[in-house]
Amino acid sequence: MVSAGRGATKRSIAPAGALWAVTLAICCCPAAASSGGTAPPGTQKGSAGPTSSGTSAHVKSVRITGVACTPSPHCSGNPRQVSTHGTLLIKGVGLKAGMVLGFPKTPGASVTTRSPAARLRNTTAGLLATVPKAAHSGHVKILLSRGRYTSSYGPIYVYAHALHPPLPKVTSPAQAGGVAAGAFEGQGMWIWYVSRSSGGSIPAIVTQARAAGVTTVFVKSSDGSGNYWSQFSPALVAALHAAGLKVCAWQYVYGTNPAGEAALGAEAVANGADCLVIDAEAEYEGRYAAAQTYIEDLRAKVGPSYPLGLASFPYVSYHSSEPYSVFLGPGGAQFNLPQMYWKAIGTSVDTVYANTYIANRIYQRPIFPLGQSYESPSASELLRFREEAILYGAAGWSFWDWQETSSAGWSGLAAPTTPLSSVTPNTSYPELSKGSKGDQVLWLQEHLATAVPSQETTGNFGTQTTADLETFQSSRGIQPTGVATAQTWAALLSLEPVAVNWTGK
Repeated sequence: MVSAGRGATKRSIAPAGALWAVTLAICCCPAAASSGGTAPPGTQKGSAGPTSSGTSAHVKSVRITGVACTPSPHCSGNPRQVSTHGTLLIKGVGLKAGMVLGFPKTPGASVTTRSPAARLRNTTAGLLATVPKAAHSGHVKILLSRGRYTSSYGPIYVYAHALHPPLPKVTSPAQAGGVAAGAFEGQGMWIWYVSRSSGGSIPAIVTQARAAGVTTVFVKSSDGSGNYWSQFSPALVAALHAAGLKVCAWQYVYGTNPAGEAALGAEAVANGADCLVIDAEAEYEGRYAAAQTYIEDLRAKVGPSYPLGLASFPYVSYHSSEPYSVFLGPGGAQFNLPQMYWKAIGTSVDTVYANTYIANRIYQRPIFPLGQSYESPSASELLRFREEAILYGAAGWSFWDWQETSSAGWSGLAAPTTPLSSVTPNTSYPELSKGSKGDQVLWLQEHLATAVPSQETTGNFGTQTTADLETFQSSRGIQPTGVATAQTWAALLSLEPVAVNWTGK
């Protein structure tokens, strides 16, 4: 893709260098145990430290019966998950303000008088406690005077990053039968500069589009956060609509001012765009908080069901810190338009399809392949790209870009397609295992954490992820290899991913 604001051409799909620039410190958690009255694994029940006489001082008249994160905007879908400095609502028998709630000092440790602690306070909502910064996951207790304590309750999962409720699942307009999805269907062509496409003549653009079977044009609308392109105007949209063409806007984004980028995207929508495509490339690598801010701000302006697409690198493992899981995650873009520029990558049409679908199908967004008509690919390559899109079940595809397409290229776009019998679509999934890193691992962990709440979301496939994945596999009747196989992915992707708040707000 091209960032015209910089005057540079971004066409190569090359490794980004550092694979993973973003990690989150999340406290390790013990294996889940039953609630109230059960001590953490490997510890003696009620071992809050010996009394002066060395005998147990377990108090039964005071006990915890419930612990839940509050308020809901700062909590996940699991009431037992809470952030450090977050708030817990404590329910029980014999509890009162001023009592001390103890937390494990290390993951899964027994609570003692030296453990991190917080005092209960009275509010209209009930008894609340603020989670200390030094608290870790495990069972909690009320520590009373003279070495007495209550039974343990938990486990409570303490995270170092902020939490928020799971985002509502956005239904794809295509899946819902909405009219707006039609903008991605059929054959599309991308326009960088209208003035350099068919001489800037709208009648000439319409004539060329009809000759090549183009039904949607993707026109650049902005660059960055402060450069809206006047070429994407209500007048342009109206003229192309009048000729029967669908018109989508696309914006190149950098992540330095995501709120400003969202505002410009919304401006294009207000000017009549049938859909909006986010062109996020190398500049967004590692910018998870910026991606979340952009998506949340944009959705607030255009609504939860407006059709959004993401056009980014096709080989996820080459750009493993690109926030695909945010852009294509809950609330994000419903459509995936990977830049499958086979000639620029240095491979074949067959290979770019196989590798792109392996990498991208885990995000569960309909794929609308974006091919290249620049660098003068042969007419036969362009035809094969179109035919493979059909073979892989795509409802539409498009090409970059209008102004660099040769006469032979336009002929390749207009040639009639025939079914391919020499290619079998690749149906594989990325096989991740210990040592893997990047957004694919993060996406796996976000789903795994729904089933195993102690799972960290770091993007690093380490010992804990291996163990948790084996536990999950066993629970689903899958051989516990600790490797993310196709069968494992299918089971994981049936779950909603946990909500990670990258901005910390």
